[in-house]
Amino acid sequence: MKGLKIIGMGRSVPSQCITNDQLSTWMDTSDEWISSRTGIRQRYFCTPEESCSTLALEAARSALASAGLSADDLGLIVTATFTADYRTPSVACQVQQGLQMNHPVPCFDLNAACSGFVYALETARCLLAGGNAGRYALVIGAECLSRILNQQDRGTFVLFGDGAAAAVVELSDSPYACVWGAKGEVEQLNAPSLVPEQPGVLSMDGRAVFRFAVDALPRCLQELCQQSGTTLEQLNQIVCHQANSRIIDHVVKKLGANPAQFYKNMDRYGNTSAASIPLALSELWEQGAFPAGSQVACVGFGAGLTWGGCLLTF
Repeated sequence: MKGLKIIGMGRSVPSQCITNDQLSTWMDTSDEWISSRTGIRQRYFCTPEESCSTLALEAARSALASAGLSADDLGLIVTATFTADYRTPSVACQVQQGLQMNHPVPCFDLNAACSGFVYALETARCLLAGGNAGRYALVIGAECLSRILNQQDRGTFVLFGDGAAAAVVELSDSPYACVWGAKGEVEQLNAPSLVPEQPGVLSMDGRAVFRFAVDALPRCLQELCQQSGTTLEQLNQIVCHQANSRIIDHVVKKLGANPAQFYKNMDRYGNTSAASIPLALSELWEQGAFPAGSQVACVGFGAGLTWGGCLLTF
């Protein structure tokens, strides 16, 4: 089975940074209450001039520059999001337009919530391997969650933020593994719908999602290691969906793993859903944390309920 190689990364966050102290002036909360329960200290919210598509486009341009490619080298654009500017056209099509590509390529959005970037990577890999998507694909995770949050709900409003990150990928002969799946438990985490009687804001059963996450993440990691014949100790980095530091700490303890392998950046961004894993990857990429041969596991979980993980070799 052909693997997937990331050859360039970029990211974008809105211009408006919102700290926990600022939130405490809007609602009954505090920096201590939020950070002690989640590890989050700030997040970014879009201004009226910013959107999911503008963030995605900026991240895409940065990723292409990192890869040393032009937009016309791409054969596919996939965007993982559930907060697109429009129900249609897709964010991916808006990015294609913004990049001013001179040839038509398939472009579409994919919604697997916080597992979305992993789903999008595997989808891109399959399409590239099928021979109908050229050599390079652009995979984006982008969200504008601030537009669907209820400011009166302390259980969700303090958790989420906006952002985008993108990866330029190509097929590789390096070791690769992927696990993904879903189970229909839509009551635990859902966002605005077309059903009139449902409110137009995100809602979440935090405790139920926590229980799901601390089961799904270690199970995904164990399956990835089993598929690839790799041990947990051999992984250079493990990038989990950045929802809550307590979830990652619980997984580390459950697996008896080395905490240094598990990257965290939710303190700076909050939970950015489909953007969280690529945001973390882009920071590590920029830091030079992926020398040749590095093995990196990416694992996500989200509404659906969905889960997914992939093992990449750099």
